[in-house]
This record gives sequence, structure tokens and C-alpha cells, in this order.
Amino acid sequence: MALPLVWLGAGLVAAYAGSQLAREQQRQSGHLGHFPGDCKMEVQPKNGSVVCCGIYEVFQHTGIWVDDQIIELKGNGLVRAVSPRRFLADRSGNRIYVACDGNLRPLVDEQAITRSVGQVFSYSEYHVWSNNCHRFVFSCISGKKQPVTRFGELNEKMYRHFGTVVHWQPVPVTK
Repeated sequence: MALPLVWLGAGLVAAYAGSQLAREQQRQSGHLGHFPGDCKMEVQPKNGSVVCCGIYEVFQHTGIWVDDQIIELKGNGLVRAVSPRRFLADRSGNRIYVACDGNLRPLVDEQAITRSVGQVFSYSEYHVWSNNCHRFVFSCISGKKQPVTRFGELNEKMYRHFGTVVHWQPVPVTK
């Protein structure tokens, strides 16, 4: 009976250690300035900003900020607009972070607004590796349907798209 719990615990420890290694590799790559949670300076997102929240300190979930809502690809394949509070619900993270440049200005692609809003209430066959929230976000900012499996890949693609190191800054908490 205790053996499955030991295996589960070992798996969680391995996943956490792997995420910490991935964080360090992203920093060393030069694509990332601040990982979510590294810096306390709050920045208000602008329409078309990329935002994220944490999931069990191992994964990140991403979306596009539009009119104080976040457009996301949900795990069931539905593209929807949700409030920041709903974006955090059922996830372990309690903060939302916005992708910024080195001067802490949100990284915005104006086309991301049109592309993301145009997909609200559409359905896309969700797959954790080949069609996830990171791929959805990158397709909104770039207009390209490219594979994006991990948060680190999204950071690298945003670095190339925007031509600047990505700094993840906390969004002010709204009451």
C-alpha cells in the first residue's frame, strides 16, 4: 500500500528537480531574464500581452490578456475568455505574470488581440505535447502554427519574435 505513495513522491521530486534544471538552462540560454516569481516589481498587462500562472511549481499555463480577461486554450480544447481569478482557479499558482522586456514593458503583438479574440468559443483538439496552451499563445502572437511543447520553448520563440530577453513580472492583484 505504501509503495505506490513512495513512487508518486519520487516522481514528484523528479519532476520538480527537472523543472529547476530547465529554469537554469533557460537563464543560461540568454532568452530569459526573470522567471515567474524571480522579481517582485508589478507590471499591468496591456491588451495582447502574454500572461502565465504556475501549476504545482513544475508547469506553467499561458494565455493572452485582452480587456482585463485572459484568452486561453483549456485542457478540454475549448478556447475561452476568463477572468484573472478564473485563470488561477484549479491551479496551484496564486499569481499571474506578464511577459515584459528589460525595461519592464509588456511584450505585445497587436495581432495577438485579433487572433485570440477570433478563436474564442472555438474548439481545438487539445494534446499536452502537440496542441497545448503554449502553442495556442505562440500562434496568437506570431500567426504561425508551430509546435511548442514546453514553457521554455515558448520563451525562446518569444525571444526571437520580439527580439528581446523575456522578463516575467507579477501582475498587480485586483480585489
